[in-house]
Formats: sequence, C-alpha cells, structure tokens
Amino acid sequence: MGQVWSIDAVMKNASTTIYGNIVALDESPKKKGLLYAGTDDGLVQVSENDGQTWTKNASFPGIPANTRVNMLTASLHDENTVFAVFNNHRSGDFKPYNLKSTDKGKTWTSISSNLPERGSVYCIKQDFVDPNLLFVGTEFGAYFSNDGGKNWTKLAGLPTIAVYDLDIQQRENDLVAATFGRGFWVLDNYSPLRTLTKENLDKKAHVFPVKDALLYIPADPLGLEGTGFQGANLWAAKNPEFGATFTLYIKEDYPTLKGTRQEKEKALESEKKAVSYPTFDELRKEQQEGDAQLVWIIRNDKGEEVRRLFSSPSKGISRMNWNLRYEHTSAVNPSGDKNKNNGFLVPSGNYTVEISLVKDGSVSSLVEKTPFVVKGLNNQTLLAKDPVELNTFRKEVADLTRRVSGTATQMGESKELLYQIEHVLLTFPGTDLKLLAETRALRLIYDECSIILWGDGLKTAKEFEALPGINGRLGIVEYSLYDNTAGVTNAQRSNKSIAEEEYTMLRSKFDDYLKRLTALEKILDGLQIPYVKGRESWKED
Repeated sequence: MGQVWSIDAVMKNASTTIYGNIVALDESPKKKGLLYAGTDDGLVQVSENDGQTWTKNASFPGIPANTRVNMLTASLHDENTVFAVFNNHRSGDFKPYNLKSTDKGKTWTSISSNLPERGSVYCIKQDFVDPNLLFVGTEFGAYFSNDGGKNWTKLAGLPTIAVYDLDIQQRENDLVAATFGRGFWVLDNYSPLRTLTKENLDKKAHVFPVKDALLYIPADPLGLEGTGFQGANLWAAKNPEFGATFTLYIKEDYPTLKGTRQEKEKALESEKKAVSYPTFDELRKEQQEGDAQLVWIIRNDKGEEVRRLFSSPSKGISRMNWNLRYEHTSAVNPSGDKNKNNGFLVPSGNYTVEISLVKDGSVSSLVEKTPFVVKGLNNQTLLAKDPVELNTFRKEVADLTRRVSGTATQMGESKELLYQIEHVLLTFPGTDLKLLAETRALRLIYDECSIILWGDGLKTAKEFEALPGINGRLGIVEYSLYDNTAGVTNAQRSNKSIAEEEYTMLRSKFDDYLKRLTALEKILDGLQIPYVKGRESWKED
C-alpha cells in the first residue's frame, strides 16, 4: 500500500509461514525420474533420480530475487528442455517472466520477447507435435508462438481476462483455458497454427490442412436444440460444429469503394484537413458496386460438385463449416440463407474444397483444391449394408423433390395469374364475359391437380381419412432419410414409387392446364388491359 509496515502488522508472524512452499511441479515425459520443483520464493529444484537428490537454482536472468515460480513445464520432445514462468505481481511487478532451459535447468534464457510489458504470465504449454509451438496464459489473455518464443501473437476470441492455466486435449487438438472470472474456454482444433509459416502467410490466401470430418447423426438428448425443455436453469456450452471445418487465411481485405473513401475521409477529419465531396459518377459507382463474396466449392472423389457455400472475405484467419449435406432441391428462394438449404447427408469418402472470389460478376480462383476426408463413425446401430445404394436412392429422392417442388411453385404462380385474368375479365370494359366459363373450367382442373399434389383438404377438414398427396408422401420419405444412416427400406421405395407415378399423372394434367391458360392469355393480347402478373405479352401502348 505504498509503504513498508511494522513487524506487528497484519498478523505477520502469526499467520504467514516462514518457509518457501513448492507451488510448481512437473516430471519429464521423456525421462522417468527427472523432476522439476518450483517454490513461491523463487527457487527451481531439479532431481534426476526420483527425488533422492536435488540441485537448487536460485538465480535467473532478468528475474528479481524471491519471485514466485508459477509453473514449470517439461518439454514433450526433449528431455533436456524445460520451461518456467515467474510471477512477481505480489511485489507490484507485472512484467511477463517466461524462461527456457535446454540443459535441465542449469542455464536459462528469456523467451518473453514481444509479450506486453504489463501482463503477468501464469502458465505455459508446449504442442505435442511441433516443439516450437508454445502457448502462454497471461493477466490479459492467451498468446501463442510458433517459433519457440521469439514472437508471440494474441489468441483472439477470449475476453480480456487472466488465464491461470492451459491444457491440451491431444485427440481433438483442442487448447483448453481456465480463466479467472470468465469461465472455462476451449479453442477447437488449433492444429492450423502448426502450419502458420511465413511461406503460407505470404500467399494471397491459404486453406490449412482439414481435420477428418466425422459423419454421424447429432443427438438432441434434451428433446430440442440446446437446453431443450430444461429452460434457463440448465447451462451447457455448445459442442464444436458438426461436419467439416475449414480454416482460411486471407492476406488482404477486399474493401468496397465506399469503405475506402470513408476511411480516407476519417483520416483527413482526424488531421483537421478539408474533405472533398465525391462526384456523382463516383457515388453511382459506389451504389452499383457489389460486395465481394467467397464461393466454397465441395467436390467428391469423382470431381463432382456436391455443395457450394458462401461467405464474405475477411483479412486474417477465419473458419467455415460444412454440415456434410448436399444442397436441397426445393424451389429456389433467393432471399433465404444460401448456406442453410440442407439436403441429405453425403457418404463417407474423400472430398476437396476450393475457393473462388466473386466480385461484380468477375470470378477468380483464390485457393486451389484442398483434400479432406469424411469419415463415418462406427457407433451407429443400423448402418447401411450398401452405402452406394443408399446414396443413389437419396439422389433419386432429391431429384423427385426438385421436380415436385418446382411444379408446386409453378402451380401457385399460375393460380395467381388465373385469378388476375378472371378479375380483368369481370371488371375491364371491352372484355368478353363468356371467357369466364373457361376460367371456371381452369379453376376446377387446378383443384384436381391440387388434390393430387397436396391431398384432399376437404376430407381431412371434415375428419375423414384421406390418402396423402404427392407432397406428403414424398415428405415422409425425406423425413425418414434426413437424419438416418440406415439402408433403404421397402416402405421408402414403395412411397417413392407411388409418388413418381402420381407425379407423372399430375404433370400431364397440369401441362394441359397451362396450355389452356396460355391460350386464354393470347385471346387477351389484342386488348389494352392492365398489366397482369407474369404475362410476357402485356401491351404497353
């Protein structure tokens, strides 16, 4: 508190031990019996014979005397190497003290390098694959170095908080952090940091090696996503995203014309300099400019495209996830999320991902094909005996869905057109009212098509049993295939077969309906009627 207090203060001699305590301990994984012990009064003791004898180290370069040895970490790769972090914040010293020894603690060198001068270090861990990949936890977050401590980079995503301990889950390549006051954090699959080399960082863009994607059916044990019916009283962290996760590095941003102009204007304003207005031609170019987009193209081992994903380019490292599903074949909805149109699961096998940059109609290759593996888990109860047959059936169902969904959308559009034509015939002077008989006939044909496609709504509304329409029958097949790795069932084949037969009948009937609707439109071509939605032959004059 700014001064040295008397010997009688704060129970000094009644509650404070006069002995140093061992607060850090580790054994070398490379040599049994090689022990390192650190104390809270700044000593590192080393034993090479299971603790029978010890060698004391009391002086370290750049470290004040009696500084607490917060953690000792023996190297996972070299029995002679050990790391030590010292913490002196109890003396008002918040500098990072991070040391390395390559001779079992006899001599030490600092590897604090560019760590912030204010930010005590609490812990250090070494990657189990790359000996030069190190992680430290500090008072203000976590850092990594992939050159043995010569340069440190802060790990983004953590709140600004003290990281007291770190550990590595080797099977998943996860870095786990215990913080003071902000909970328990996991960095999923940090393995891309192993290949974060200058060569890769000098590239325009680079996709790091892709971890095997595990194919299974994610469970919802609580009934729904997240906490399900448990409510807010139950808290659970999210699992890593299901599927294949791609880690992308982009060297530079792709700013818009407007963003570039505004950045320049901000700089001029901060310097109290005059800002010139852009011309209207420049503003129009800004208005017409499209945002840059990344298109992620997934291909199977035959080179066939199975999915396209979309994201915005962002300087630095970002991640993209593919949930191992084909594109859905329902009618197009441009306003929806293009990454959420999920079809059936793909089969296990070898795949590639490549990335293109799309900007104002121009397409350029950003990253060439990068291979990865989709691997099925062997814990499913009912695995398909013939995965090829299952995948072929899924594709057949998806194609039938494409045709049925397209016809359903077309029917809705034609119904709206028919109603508008009927309205024009009723209300606009000079039209032939006798044509209303044809619109009435077309309505009845549409109703027949509607029953075939969606089922008999009149019967079900009156609580009578009714056969499912094509859409419902096909929906049952889709539902049973969507979250399923089992083989094709007889019921699925039967429903699909019936849906195909009924669709052939529906399409024939609906095509005749469209021909008569088109003929009705041609009759109206000679009249200067108001615009009717969907009519290409509308007369402007």
